[in-house]
Amino acid sequence: MAGRFPPRPTRTTVRGGHLPVPRSLDTARDLDLGLTLGPLRRGPADPTFRATPDGSVWRASRTPDGPGTLRVRVVGGRAEAEAWGPGAAWLLDGLPALLGAEDDPTAFVPRHKLILATHRRRPGLRLTRTGLVLESLIPSVLEQKVTTHEAYGSWRVLVRKYGEPAPGPAPEGMYVMPDARTWTQIPSWEWHRANVDGKRSATIVRAARVAARLEEAALMDGPAARARVELVPGIGPWTSAETIQRSNGAPDEVTTGDLHLPGIVGWALAGDRTTDDEAMLTLLSPYTGQRHRAARLILLSGRVPPRRAPRMTPGDITSI
Repeated sequence: MAGRFPPRPTRTTVRGGHLPVPRSLDTARDLDLGLTLGPLRRGPADPTFRATPDGSVWRASRTPDGPGTLRVRVVGGRAEAEAWGPGAAWLLDGLPALLGAEDDPTAFVPRHKLILATHRRRPGLRLTRTGLVLESLIPSVLEQKVTTHEAYGSWRVLVRKYGEPAPGPAPEGMYVMPDARTWTQIPSWEWHRANVDGKRSATIVRAARVAARLEEAALMDGPAARARVELVPGIGPWTSAETIQRSNGAPDEVTTGDLHLPGIVGWALAGDRTTDDEAMLTLLSPYTGQRHRAARLILLSGRVPPRRAPRMTPGDITSI
């Protein structure tokens, strides 16, 4: 990935953590803010993410400089942003990467009619890069082998209980996720109450204990970043891809090990709903270097195989 995400950007003074720090930058006129930042939202009630009727997207993040709240919207081809809290300057210095400035959609060449049509309908798609690994890793671990509804609920409960209110005038109910040390100190019964089993909670604790080393992955290329993240027991290819896609804006890091994606790709490109990971990667091979973008466009096309089996039944360990 070209460029480097600034590990310690130039600071801007924020008195008391509440005065806004403004920033404005030119951006592509066709930038779709919702499509670009949508993957960072973990469910409609995510306490760290909010989209408001005025077209703004609000994010509450834990940066290397501390908690911060970012509000951004696109007006007339320009991104207008404000940020609050100790992490305000860090968030604003990372704004171009967050909005896909380091992404190069012109490198993508559609080779299937379906993908070409979707690519033309969605010209505003950019691959976001947050530069924050743990922020995407923890909710991805929570999503391992459970329904997204369950995982979103667990994330919401844990962030609200152990995080802190988002700095500045963020919409009501927004929180910054806990810091790494706090994740390691959550009692076992609180994980249980949040409907998180011991395997997933243990993985999160192990990751939080080496958070500083994991955050270094944000400056690596895709394969090296995934390899770093997968050093933590309990983190495999599915979780590392879901993490690095967001933290690094990696256009080629396609998700493997997913219950639905191979069948969706196979159905869209070959009319075969029985496609496995190996066959999916073969179908996506014409897009090497851009396979994640190709998969996202397939998902955005809405072409999915007709459902034959019932949805995965949500589990609830809180009653055990």
